Amino acid sequence: MKTNGERLHLLRKSLIAKRDSILKEAKEELAKYISGENRQLVDTALDDDWAVVDTSEDLNLMRLTTQRSTLFEINEALRKIAEDTYGICEECGDEISEKRLSIMPSATLCINCQEDKERLEAIEKEDLR
Repeated sequence: MKTNGERLHLLRKSLIAKRDSILKEAKEELAKYISGENRQLVDTALDDDWAVVDTSEDLNLMRLTTQRSTLFEINEALRKIAEDTYGICEECGDEISEKRLSIMPSATLCINCQEDKERLEAIEKEDLR
């Protein structure tokens, strides 16, 4: 059985590897976007169907936005590991279950607080309709 320190060390290594992979992919995607490579590929294949070109660029930008969000979550988890606050619910201060953290290493809320948050968001969304 691994100690908590060993689990955190392995998690840290895993998060760093994931962060490095996302950064590499994002840099490649940005380089393609900046150079216009994606536009050239779509232009050639679709003979001036600009709606498809724009959609392709929008999808690439959405992917970069998602990657940015994931990088933020990873960096927050790494910061918490370094500060020895990893696995503590930001809302109630209880420990986040190991099962939850194994599924979602960047979780900042315990399952109860997460469910409360989602219920509140659903109510707020209904109120906006």
